[in-house]
Amino acid sequence: MVARLVIAAPSSGAGKTTVATGLMAAFAGRGLAVSPHKVGPDYIDPGYHALATGRPGRNLDAFMCGTGLVAPLFAHGARGCDLAVVEGVMGLYDGAADQGELASTAQVAKLLRAPVVLVVDASSQSRSVAALVHGFASWDPEVRIGGVILNKVATDRHEHLLREALGESGVPVLGVLRRAPAVETPSRHLGLVPVAERRAQAVDAVAAQAEQVRAGCDLEGLLALARSAPPLSAEPWSPSAERAGASRDGTDGHDAAGGRRTAPGSGRRPTVAVAGGAAFTFSYAEHTELLEAAGAEVVAFDPLRDEALPEGTAGLVIGGGFPEVYGAELSANEPLRKAVAELAASGAPVAAECAGLLYLARSLDGHPMCGILDADARMSGRLTLGYRDAVAVGDSPLAAAGTRVRGHEFHRTVIEPGAGERPAWGLFQPERRLEGFVRGGVHASYVHTHWAGAPGTAARFVEHCG
Repeated sequence: MVARLVIAAPSSGAGKTTVATGLMAAFAGRGLAVSPHKVGPDYIDPGYHALATGRPGRNLDAFMCGTGLVAPLFAHGARGCDLAVVEGVMGLYDGAADQGELASTAQVAKLLRAPVVLVVDASSQSRSVAALVHGFASWDPEVRIGGVILNKVATDRHEHLLREALGESGVPVLGVLRRAPAVETPSRHLGLVPVAERRAQAVDAVAAQAEQVRAGCDLEGLLALARSAPPLSAEPWSPSAERAGASRDGTDGHDAAGGRRTAPGSGRRPTVAVAGGAAFTFSYAEHTELLEAAGAEVVAFDPLRDEALPEGTAGLVIGGGFPEVYGAELSANEPLRKAVAELAASGAPVAAECAGLLYLARSLDGHPMCGILDADARMSGRLTLGYRDAVAVGDSPLAAAGTRVRGHEFHRTVIEPGAGERPAWGLFQPERRLEGFVRGGVHASYVHTHWAGAPGTAARFVEHCG
């Protein structure tokens, strides 16, 4: 089984992304095949992971996909690799609200039987660091903290005091990093600025992170710790097997999400256009794999640059991103807005999440959008964030009425009204409300879902493309 490490921290802001990305790039620079992973629903960090390793960044989300899929999804992504580095989320023991350890970095580390490296922001402490590390290491005896990396260390004297204190903790120091502005990545209202918006600068930042890690971390010690992880008995997740499983679970020729199965040997490969580019950067690698396994030909396009949908488009997927940053440019691309509206009017399936929802609205911050939905969107000062339990209110290309899913909301925009005459979802945790829009073949919602955790979704969508 692949060697593996989980990079965690006592809280957000300690430097997990810098350390995890730097480690990925440093080990990849040594010629190792490194598999990058991120705990939780975050889309942005995996973009930097992909830049560091040359492999797709993959998410491990125990809430949206279920605890039983964490190890199989990990094994799928890490197949053929020498080392896997898993970046945690928030603090080590923080997870879904009111759900105990569910979806926490600690839970994922236990499911993967992986040692944890704790990244500690040491900028305002000295001997107290030992008490902090001791507390995290002893809180859950099933979580193995195999080492600590001290970040934002000020001076040699500061490092000496920290090392002296930690010498009594029993947790080895595997790295000491000084403050380094070159490794910092700019943030915006929803976190880091995505790679697609600053590729040249992102390449430089990842290179600087790798150099900082090489200079300040014990790479041999970290690799030895990763190789000490015990065997993991998990069959790799397979998009083809998931498709077959969904079909077996169905009845009367329908899959688990209520979609008609593609006829064997039909030879049809409908084209599914997937929005990308700087405005639509949020996607999970497994979605494309599931669409392809269901028989689709997936073609990417950029709504900021392309004036037409890919030739023969039979279905459209518009994921999350930052259309609010590019409202004027998206609006100026009138030929594409018209093409999207015409596709939707034809009844073709359109799946739109968050940014996609805004793009299908009448307007966004006053800029005309596609006008498919009778709703207007705007930026707000309020952050909407958290996991969601949802049920499909009616039939759509994504789910049959009554289908239950788990998803995630993360946005600072609002859309008015918040739901159409035919809502996409009924949310019942943490609050009960109707949300989103179903209109013809369009399913548009703020709720992000992970299709690996919703068997049959991709197959149902592709079948509607017919």
